[in-house]
Amino acid sequence: MPAIQKFVVTPNLPEPLQPLLDIARNVWWSWNVEAINLLRRVDPDLWDQHEGNPVAVLGSLSTERVAVLLKDTAFLAHLERVRGDLDRYLSRPTWFQNEHDNISGGRVGYFSLEFGLHESLPLYSGGLGILAGDHLKSATDLGLPLVGVGLAYQEGYFRQYLNHDGWQMEGYTANDFYNMSMNLELDAEGNPLTIEVHYPGRTVAARIWRVQVGRNPLLLLDTNLPVNLPEDRELTARLYGGSEDMRIRQEILLGIGGLRALITLGLEPTVCHLNEGHSAFLGLERINLLMKNQGLDFDTAFEVVRASNVFTTHTPVPAGNDQFQPDLVRRYLTRKADELGIGIERLLAFGRQNPGDDRELFNMTVLALRLSRSVNGVSELHGHVSRGMWQAVWPGAPLEEVPISYVTNGIHTRSWLCTEIARLYDRYLGPRWFEDPTNKTIWDRVDTIPDAELWRGHERMRERLVGFVRGRLRRQLRKRGANRTWIKQAGEVLDPEALTIGFARRFATYKRAALILSDPDRLDRILNDPERPVQLIFAGKAHPKDHHGKELIRQLVNLAQEDRFSNRIVFIEDYNIEVGRYLVQGVDVWLNNPRRPLEASGTSGMKVPPNGGVNLSILDGWWCEGYQQDNGWAIGAGEDYEDHAESQAYQDDVESTALYDLLEN
Repeated sequence: MPAIQKFVVTPNLPEPLQPLLDIARNVWWSWNVEAINLLRRVDPDLWDQHEGNPVAVLGSLSTERVAVLLKDTAFLAHLERVRGDLDRYLSRPTWFQNEHDNISGGRVGYFSLEFGLHESLPLYSGGLGILAGDHLKSATDLGLPLVGVGLAYQEGYFRQYLNHDGWQMEGYTANDFYNMSMNLELDAEGNPLTIEVHYPGRTVAARIWRVQVGRNPLLLLDTNLPVNLPEDRELTARLYGGSEDMRIRQEILLGIGGLRALITLGLEPTVCHLNEGHSAFLGLERINLLMKNQGLDFDTAFEVVRASNVFTTHTPVPAGNDQFQPDLVRRYLTRKADELGIGIERLLAFGRQNPGDDRELFNMTVLALRLSRSVNGVSELHGHVSRGMWQAVWPGAPLEEVPISYVTNGIHTRSWLCTEIARLYDRYLGPRWFEDPTNKTIWDRVDTIPDAELWRGHERMRERLVGFVRGRLRRQLRKRGANRTWIKQAGEVLDPEALTIGFARRFATYKRAALILSDPDRLDRILNDPERPVQLIFAGKAHPKDHHGKELIRQLVNLAQEDRFSNRIVFIEDYNIEVGRYLVQGVDVWLNNPRRPLEASGTSGMKVPPNGGVNLSILDGWWCEGYQQDNGWAIGAGEDYEDHAESQAYQDDVESTALYDLLEN
């Protein structure tokens, strides 16, 4: 059999165009309007074909197009301008330097199982990843010395499509890391750097990819290497896919392997931030290193590590906190427990609310709580709920003294802000609105923006959203093999001038996507009011194993196909960052109606007000703090209901009626 030679094809551009690659390989471009315009200008058709992936666009350029760009003096001037903007961004003094010039040498390692930076880097599934991506962007804007650590998923999270009955189907596409905004970390000889992690009976190697996010790197581990066994190559195949066994192996790789990657690259962190409990095993590795390198005993090393770990818990939903059978932990962590000199049973006790209960499952959130000095929820209400959830970890402590605080989530505004509104901010607030975002005197000038100008900008974004939805629907129907009449009708759905309500998030049942659909006849009267028409745009994915969530999508899609709703309700397939960006920029009202208090924060709603939209939400998550009576609407008054079927049905009835009343009046 003839030998097979593997080739890696990467973009190769003539010298005058080389800065394009420097720009494309730093995700800074994704929140800089001029950089996006430049990269789209390279070849608009290729930009759309590659879904906004600039490295893939540059790798697909024809020699003819390259020749045209080389002769285009206006384009070359644009390139020089954007390259200058990037250089200035990377070299200018930062908030951190100005405020903390006495601190040097410290570094935060930020560990997360997913990161949502841009749709061209599909390494995320939902809110946790989007938050992590916005954290990295905000950190580089502020100049915080932070490095992200995650996994490089070959297939990422699934791509969603619907069958003829509206049932969610899942597809997976392979990521070509060489043609994404990523680079392999290489050693002095130019070979890929690797780290190793031990599993029972074998060692697994992982190479390290770097995504440059402004000033700061995001390091991603990839086990898809020929030296590994097939089941170990699959470790970094999919996000949130596979068995409990796969999950614990991924979390060992993230925590232990991620820390080893930082040390290998000379980036050992002073502080480790655990974004959810998935990476909690890193605490064990940090203790192990202190014992080996500093000669500390376990208890002393434990306290040293605990003093420099920060943990953010993200969900009050029990299923969102990973738990493992004790035998599974014994299988994978006995060697680590022996290295630590504590034995596997003591290690298991660290992951149990009641350390003495041998039957209790091993909980990653509990392990993270015990290994961290600072613990926070992601809103004021979620901090309170978390103290109640985990009070047993501190037996005897009164609820108010449980050491879990809160830091309400935020967003990276420039990643979600539409160009029209950004121009208004530039004109009426001045350029410092994004350089000094916490300066209240700057934001007080918002009132100087004329209502007519704000409304014109918002109407343009709503029109753009409607155009985007129509195009997306046509593509959806073509993929399904729909007839030409349906495809033509898709080009006429929605009204660019109607009040537009958006609902987009994971289709978990507690988020109650169908609440607004509970009385179809009343909804019909609201949507089709001849004087004040209203329309609904939905998007979101159900977890592949969540059949209740899939059934919600099917019901919604089938209702939208009824004649009375066909132009008023739309479901957009394959929700991603691009869809989210169009929605938060273009809707008039953002709807959020989770079952309180299960929405820990709900940052999607935060992205709407900077674009001139308003929130209509249950008083849950961040909206408890954000709602000021005159800046949106609240469904209900923050009531809590019993957690059983009869009470939940009553809650749904009360809150759907309140929602309809708000829409009508």
